[in-house]
Amino acid sequence: MKTFHLTKEEAREQRRWYLVDADGKVLGRLASEIAKVLRGKHKPVFSPHIDAGDFVVVVNASKIRLTGAKWQKKLYHFHSGYPGGLKTWTAEQLFRRKPEELLRLAVKGMLPKNRLGRKLLRKLKIYAGPDHPHQAQKPEPLEVEA
Repeated sequence: MKTFHLTKEEAREQRRWYLVDADGKVLGRLASEIAKVLRGKHKPVFSPHIDAGDFVVVVNASKIRLTGAKWQKKLYHFHSGYPGGLKTWTAEQLFRRKPEELLRLAVKGMLPKNRLGRKLLRKLKIYAGPDHPHQAQKPEPLEVEA
């Protein structure tokens, strides 16, 4: 019996769209479930070197939760590329400025750090409010544990 190998074309045909409501969900737990779906690990045909994952649309990202004192203690570092250009923001500051970015960075850290990971991250669509422009793709609701 031959070993089954998924091809890029077969993976592209099997893609689906999922809708996740982030209202009241914990950041890390939600991010790990989203990363699993983006990567394709929820499918029996998972291949680590092929993009076999699905698209994920996240709504209500502005209503996400963090546990403990992470709002003040969790730090995000950004560098402008110039000397002395290191900026450090707390999770609360980043959330007030860009609520979608908090979830995007959490998911990004759970994906591979290579070309495939960057390609997978482009399939993640995050919106702060309840509206999104992807109605035509008919996204199915994805249940994520709180």
